[in-house]
Amino acid sequence: MWVYLRIEYPRLVLAHLGYPQYLQYILGPWELACAAVLIAPRLPRVKEWAYAGAFFKYSAAFVSFLFAGSHPFPGSHLLTEDRPEISAAVMAVFTVISWALRPPDRRLEERTPAGETSASPWIASAVVLCLMLILSLFLLPKGAPPR
Repeated sequence: MWVYLRIEYPRLVLAHLGYPQYLQYILGPWELACAAVLIAPRLPRVKEWAYAGAFFKYSAAFVSFLFAGSHPFPGSHLLTEDRPEISAAVMAVFTVISWALRPPDRRLEERTPAGETSASPWIASAVVLCLMLILSLFLLPKGAPPR
């Protein structure tokens, strides 16, 4: 959501992590949609996806900061700005806690299994996957992509 407010901090973070600046224009709308879904009533299946997306975002941010080696950013004043990997980890934990503690009326209905699945659909899927792999070995271009 910071992309809409034109705050400098996300630009510094993306530059520090080595991500392109346009990534904020991809993540920004998804973050806004995630927040809207989590606030809106009903929509339990969409909420499950929103929680998953939020967890993926924060856990990926945590790992990105660990790999990039976080350090204080210019002009940072808060503890969480001095240690952004801690902020990302805390938000990932809060996301899981929020998901786990949501009221029963906001959870998906538990369904009973439809029964045993025969092996033929699994075999057919494996065969199709192998055929696609073999075709890709022959049809995909070799070498580095053109510049």
